[in-house]
Amino acid sequence: MNFDRIREKLNILADAAKYDVSCASSGSDRTNKTKGLGNASKMGICHSYTADGRCVSLLKILLTNHCIFDCAYCVTRKSNDVPRAAFKVQEVVDLTINFYRRNYIEGLFLSSGIFKSPDHTMERLVSVAKKLRKEENFNGYIHLKSIPGASDELMYEAGLYADRLSVNIEVPTISGLKLLAPDKKHEDFTKPMEKVKNEIVRYKSEQKIIKNTPKYAPAGQSTQMIVGASGESDKDIMYSATYYYKTYNMKRVYYSGYVPVTHDSRLPAIGSQVPMLRENRLYQTDWLLRFYGFSVGEILNNQHPNLDMDVDPKLSWALRNLHHFPVNVNTADKRLLARIPGIGMRSVDKIVKARKFRKLNWDHLKKMGVALNRAQYFMVCESRYWERRDLDAEKIKGMILQNSSGKFRNQYSTQLSLFN
Repeated sequence: MNFDRIREKLNILADAAKYDVSCASSGSDRTNKTKGLGNASKMGICHSYTADGRCVSLLKILLTNHCIFDCAYCVTRKSNDVPRAAFKVQEVVDLTINFYRRNYIEGLFLSSGIFKSPDHTMERLVSVAKKLRKEENFNGYIHLKSIPGASDELMYEAGLYADRLSVNIEVPTISGLKLLAPDKKHEDFTKPMEKVKNEIVRYKSEQKIIKNTPKYAPAGQSTQMIVGASGESDKDIMYSATYYYKTYNMKRVYYSGYVPVTHDSRLPAIGSQVPMLRENRLYQTDWLLRFYGFSVGEILNNQHPNLDMDVDPKLSWALRNLHHFPVNVNTADKRLLARIPGIGMRSVDKIVKARKFRKLNWDHLKKMGVALNRAQYFMVCESRYWERRDLDAEKIKGMILQNSSGKFRNQYSTQLSLFN
């Protein structure tokens, strides 16, 4: 194995893989000073999380950044003048095993540009996973990116060896896809999703009868949407996400703020700010839809097509719906408790359990982890003191912002002067 050439490929293909946010990038600074393989500060080590909350490190790379398509938003588009490289199947297998033995990683996150054809590319991705499982007896985590347009047969085989499969829809709407990736069809993305969903359903059904049924994509499937590339509103994005969750039983939909990487009149100019705060608000909305009992129409609609950047989406909804408040924490059901800003689902469970024994006051709620700087304006408890008084939505918002802190605070700090 030519170590220098492998290191060069790693630098190119790990860097190209960083735009996929299905796992967070690593902050590792562990280096190899003996010219061996495995420079964790440069070589594409990323973090992911297991179902029980453990953080695991993954080798995150592309099989190749050669691509037959010219999608405007993609750094590996065929017209983009960037260094190109490609791994052989065995090279990826060897890298994974070597990194694993050095305790750098616990799994593999493998994607690819599309070269020759979707099936040709998908076949090579499957070959990597198959070799790891069958020849190397590797039982670590494997996440394979499904190639849009790949055949059902290859998708089935991929699920037998990978823990998770994902097809990145990238552009949230069909019209946006036609604008930025005219060579691709929407059904090329949805067909593999449908196959994976059906196979997972079949596996779960057969497992009830035959216990040793071969596992199929036990960690499910996911997808990713680019935010800020094609002009969609937050309403468009979240309605699309809800559709994929319900139609294809997605485990997760990821949102990635568009990073300008190429000159194109259809896209934000290079140097434009990456919409990180907007991305964060979309994740918060996603959480509300999946775990807090909200519907998309309650948070985003024709009157409010975009999320408030000043405050989180639950607080924004509460400020627009003050007629639902105050909520009495000692009598309200779980659904209403979960809608109080500053109260998470763990705190909801604690409240429901604790109030069986006594009525709760402000001190009790604070000890349970309730964020009273927000929650106090929307609830009452065993106390005569109620913070909202005669305040309207704008005054409440201003008071909360003045007493808040966070990593995005500097992006909306100019708004605070309105309340001084």
